[in-house]
Amino acid sequence: ASCVQHRLVVRDASSLQLLQLYTCLDQIQYIEWSSDSLFILCALYKRGIVQVWSLEQPAWHCRIDEGSAGLVASCWSPDGRHILNTTEFHLRITVWSLCTKSVSYIKYPKACQQGVVFTKDGRYMAVAERRDCKDFISIFVCSNWQLLRHFDTETQDLSGIEWAPNGCVLAAWDTCLEYKVLLYSLDGRLLSSFRAYEWPLGVKSIAWSPSSQFLAIGSFDEKVRILNHVTWKKITELEHPATIASKKTIVYKEVEKSPTVDTERLSFPPTRELASSLFSTQSKYDISQVPVSLQYVKPVADRANPKVGVGMLAFSADNCFLATKNDNIPNAVWIWDIRKLKLSVVLEQLCTIQCFQWDPCQPRLAVCTGTSRVYLWSPAGCVVVQVPGEGDFQIVSLSWHSSGDSMVLLSKDNFCVCYLEREEV
Repeated sequence: ASCVQHRLVVRDASSLQLLQLYTCLDQIQYIEWSSDSLFILCALYKRGIVQVWSLEQPAWHCRIDEGSAGLVASCWSPDGRHILNTTEFHLRITVWSLCTKSVSYIKYPKACQQGVVFTKDGRYMAVAERRDCKDFISIFVCSNWQLLRHFDTETQDLSGIEWAPNGCVLAAWDTCLEYKVLLYSLDGRLLSSFRAYEWPLGVKSIAWSPSSQFLAIGSFDEKVRILNHVTWKKITELEHPATIASKKTIVYKEVEKSPTVDTERLSFPPTRELASSLFSTQSKYDISQVPVSLQYVKPVADRANPKVGVGMLAFSADNCFLATKNDNIPNAVWIWDIRKLKLSVVLEQLCTIQCFQWDPCQPRLAVCTGTSRVYLWSPAGCVVVQVPGEGDFQIVSLSWHSSGDSMVLLSKDNFCVCYLEREEV
């Protein structure tokens, strides 16, 4: 699904054939599929309205108006039959039922980085709250929206919460001014508290491994600390130095080259195909000889949100690899072998890393850098894929299909779908 101004366009994922076209009341700011792909919500934040459309019954539609309370966020519950709307100033979360048309209210939600999270099985929801200048967490049962647990947290200014994939442990972390990660059980017991250091800026990013065995914490000191699920103690620190010295680490460096043009084929005016090949540069990977010095950017110290520390973390689907990005070295992706707890590969790009995401089915990483190329890494090696098309298609984000057979590549104004052929066994 994609939106163009006030129109919602639904296409077939394999052929991009147009299936449905819906018209909303105003410009669409956010869209989200229900878990069973039968409904899709469109949030019109400026109007405080959510419109819901059915794929099975195109004539059916639903409109939720928050009125004077306004709207700043909207999402589906895991069952795909309830919608959670957050009102302006985070006064409350309203839970709307599509089946019974009933309404429930959750008071005092906190405006933070990640304040509402569901367990992977969809049974429980955790909400970060702020009451009387103190942080709290409430855990709800999603089947009837009853409060299961309500407890205060030992945080100064709770920044975010995240469930482990198995749904047994909830991680909560404090503001960047206070290094603190708290781990709670489902019944609200504090299992462990982790603090790496005291005074400098603290936690910047967090990621659970798919098996729930590891919790990776990216910090402003350019290190990743990995906690184990038995004692919740640190098992290793992963550093991101500007010089790669280990001969066991493979450094893939992106290099550009101008295409060779057959002078005998030149004509005036040149054909469209020839003109595009004349002015486009091709890209490939070279393996660099260690030691390798990476491009290091010194952060501006007197500005808010400095570009420093590990801001992006992601585990591969098989738990074997961890991909990280250190914002001080914006052009590099670091890939760590979790089985050996060693740095395996560094991808050094020509431009700043915008986004990376693992294939949901196998250890294969897709990277984009704001250019018209997408980069793929797997244990077998690296490849650069040039997106065909006219004009300048700058990829700023990407998203894998759940099957791992294709991915959506997004620019500011367009999108395209990249299909990957599976090798025959």
